[in-house]
Amino acid sequence: MYFIDVQGTLISDEDKSPIAGSLAFIEKLNEEKIPYMVITNNTKKPSKDFLGYLNSIGFHLDEDHYLDPLMLLESRVNKEAVAAYGAKEFLTTLKKMGYHFDYKNPKTVLIAIKEDFCADEYAQMIDFLLSGAALVGMHETSIYAKNNKRYPGVGAILKMLEFATSTSYTVVGKPSAAFYSEALQRLQKQNPKALFEDITIISDDVKGDLGGAKELGMKTIFVTSGKYRSAEEIVPYLQEERKPDVVMKDMQEVLDSISGEK
Repeated sequence: MYFIDVQGTLISDEDKSPIAGSLAFIEKLNEEKIPYMVITNNTKKPSKDFLGYLNSIGFHLDEDHYLDPLMLLESRVNKEAVAAYGAKEFLTTLKKMGYHFDYKNPKTVLIAIKEDFCADEYAQMIDFLLSGAALVGMHETSIYAKNNKRYPGVGAILKMLEFATSTSYTVVGKPSAAFYSEALQRLQKQNPKALFEDITIISDDVKGDLGGAKELGMKTIFVTSGKYRSAEEIVPYLQEERKPDVVMKDMQEVLDSISGEK
């Protein structure tokens, strides 16, 4: 049974095209009826639109095999008085969902990813947090990769704000236990006996996705097709208990490995 990341794992960070082996891997799971969930930290497109995009480029996924943070947001964050920060597409999606923005006296500071956060935005966030606003991240990614550049992920920004203001934060998407628990509940519709220890999670975010998953007992596969160019950039510097169980180049290598087991 599998949890599978999307950006940098199934699709390229550069052009959003399928990464080698990814289409065939999902097809194998579908054909052999192996339980799985595609779990993405997508926040830029409405959930149905992003799922539709994945299907338009060759994946055969239905809603029962898909989960992103936007699908859980309404149960985690009140729609009133939100100071939201992120890409323009994220803000547009929030408005469509009925969220009301307040950049004077917000109750919640809600952060997603974009590559061009500025110092004034951080200053505004800090003022709101010191005035009592709650801090929420859409996810807790370590690094955001785009245009052959790597930027601090939402997790890095949350850590910075926590250090600056002594404000603790909560996370809607990966790698929060709440998100993984929701994914497990949905997986149990495919296999009622599924437990975290039965699941192998595949992701290019070894600090974020895989670290949190490992704490819950999942097996972890780190693919170097996304945020990191090689395992040597990051794995040697991780705490021993947070290192991935397996490192592979991409989904083609993962596919070859499971095909070779039979």
